[in-house]
This record gives sequence, structure tokens and C-alpha cells, in this order.
Amino acid sequence: MRQTAVEKMHIFIVMFFMSLVMSIQAPIFAPYAAKLGASSVLIGIMLSVASFTNLSGNLIAGPLVDRFGKKVFITLPIFISGTLFIAHALASSAASLLVLRALNGFSLAFLIPSALALLSSYAKNSQQQGKNMAINGILGTIASIIAPIIGGLLGAGIGYANTYYAIGGALLLIGIYTVYNLKEKENVIVVNSQAKPLSFMQVIQNPHLKVVFLTGFAVMYIHGVIIYEVPYLAVEQGLSTAVTGVLFSFFGVGTFFSLSLFFVHRFDPVKRLIFGLFGMCFSLFALFSGLLALPILLFCIGFFFGIMMPAMATAVTDAISNEGHGRAFGVMSAVYSMGMITSSFITGVVRDVVSPYFVAFLIGMLALTLIGYARLQSGSTTVTRTPYPY
Repeated sequence: MRQTAVEKMHIFIVMFFMSLVMSIQAPIFAPYAAKLGASSVLIGIMLSVASFTNLSGNLIAGPLVDRFGKKVFITLPIFISGTLFIAHALASSAASLLVLRALNGFSLAFLIPSALALLSSYAKNSQQQGKNMAINGILGTIASIIAPIIGGLLGAGIGYANTYYAIGGALLLIGIYTVYNLKEKENVIVVNSQAKPLSFMQVIQNPHLKVVFLTGFAVMYIHGVIIYEVPYLAVEQGLSTAVTGVLFSFFGVGTFFSLSLFFVHRFDPVKRLIFGLFGMCFSLFALFSGLLALPILLFCIGFFFGIMMPAMATAVTDAISNEGHGRAFGVMSAVYSMGMITSSFITGVVRDVVSPYFVAFLIGMLALTLIGYARLQSGSTTVTRTPYPY
């Protein structure tokens, strides 16, 4: 028991520092790209290309993780990404930075599905699964709050290029830590060697996973709209970037608060998904209707976001056997990327015609309607391999 806890702690440490180091570049990438001659349009293309390569990598990663194990696809991407970030500091043009950004997005696509699949293997039941994913979410939220501050200070203090050297060096150190401390978790149940591994079509057509993927797309679409639109709102109202950071902190605090409520993991993950998505939709309705102040609504959206993220990971592991976790988390990560890409594109197109918050509300309600219809058809709530301990 103690050995398992120590091994699980190493996963949390690796994922926390990965989130921290990766998020440090957030405030410096755009100005660094502009310094190399990239226009605002090209910077947007860089972000989109990274998302597309990440999406394609997610789909490739799943079968490989299931076949060759998880540790290798956690360790190698960390070393590759560290090397690519050092290359960022050596970039001489915007074109070279674009290529490096695309390659980095592809390499990191293998990391998240592998790490989530490895973390999920340390849970004995759905409630433990929810707690593990919630702890990971808390650590990621903390990293996302403090990392931009660190990145801004480093960028102002030692310059953009040297900051990328620091990011790359830190990732290489994390990679070394991973090699020596991360352990591949062996399944207790021996699977028949003649059994065929789950295909992507079996994963995608799983009725319980369809609900998770549909919810994941809607949630990340809403999240993408918030990330895109709140800075624009601040600019339009003549507010400083510091105010924008404070607004986003309300979202982070709401997420942190809900992730800290460990008792919610006693409830069915699919019901948590429905509750969270309904709450996000209601908050969006209040947002474009002007019913409540923006900071309060961002806190509420962050709260429901924190309810849903661990529930989605738990629902995936409840609906599919261990040998299919790599593929399932790969598809889920790809769905997340698709939601972010779609929201950025649609928001940029429609924001002068209709409120992007209203469009996000419609997409969330459509997802809720389809989920309700799917549950009525199936006549069941979820499939679990182990009973809930209550």
C-alpha cells in the first residue's frame, strides 16, 4: 500500500512540474514571436498549428500506449520537448518558430494520454479514480495560476530567449527524474494473449464514451470561448492586462474550490458531467444576459469546470477496460483539442454579429439534449467494473 502511494506521488510530481514549466511560456510566446517578426495573424496560425499537431498526435498515441506501455511515452516526450524548447531560444525567424511549435505540439500529444492512463491504473474503484483525477486537477490548477507570474518575471528579468533555455533545461531535469522514479504499473488481471486489443472504432462507438466525448467537446468549447473573449472584453472596456489576469484568477479559484470537494466523487461521474455542463450553460446565459457581475460568473464557470474534468476521466475508466485506456484517453485528448480549435475559429468569426457566449450556451445545451436522449435510449446511467463503496 505504501509503495503504491509513493509510486503515485511520483506521477503527481511529474505532472505538476510539467504543467508548471509548460505554462511558464504562456505570457512570453506571443511577444517573442513578434520579436522574431511574426504578425498577429501568424501568431494565431502558430497556436492553431500546435493544436492540430497535438490533436493528430493524440490519436496516434493511444494504440502505442496500449501496446508498448505508458512510461516510455511519458519520458520520451519530456526529453524531446525539452530539446525543442531549447531550440526555441535559438530560433532565428518566425518560420523556424512555427516549425518548432508544431513539432512540440505533436511530441506533447503523447504525454497526457500516457500520464492519465498510468494514473488511472493506480485506482481500485471509481471513487479512488475520481480522487486521483481531482488531485491531479488541483495541482494543474495551482501550476496554471503561478506559472504565468513566473514566466512574466523571467521574461522581464533574463529575456525571452534565456527563459526558453530555462524551460528546456527544467524539462530535461524532469525527464531524468521520470526515468529513475516513474514505475510502469502492471495490471493484476492477466489478459488472454489471443484477445484482440480494442480498436479506435470500438472506443468511439462505445455508447458510454460517446457521452463523455460529447461533453468534453462542449466543455472545451466553452473554455476556449472564455480564454478568447475575456481579454477582448478587457481591451474593449479599456482595462489593463493586470485586470484580465485577475479575472482569470476567479476562474482558477472556482476550479480549485470544486476540485477540493472530494465528497463529490461518491456520485456517479455521468451525473456529475450533466450537472456541471448544466451549471456552465446557466452561467453562460447569465453572462450574455448581464444578470450577474463577470467575476462571479467566471468563478461559477470555473467551479463547474472543476466538477467535470475529473468526472470525465473517471467516466472513461469506468466504461472501458485497462487495455483500452491509452486509446480512450487519446481520443478524449483529441476531442479536447477539437473543442478548443473550433471555439477559437467560430468566436473570431461571429463575435461582431452575435455574442460568442450565446453560441457557447447553444452548443452546451445541444450537448445536454443529446446526452439526455442517449441516456433515454440506453436505459442505464453508466457501466462500472467495480461497485461503488457506498
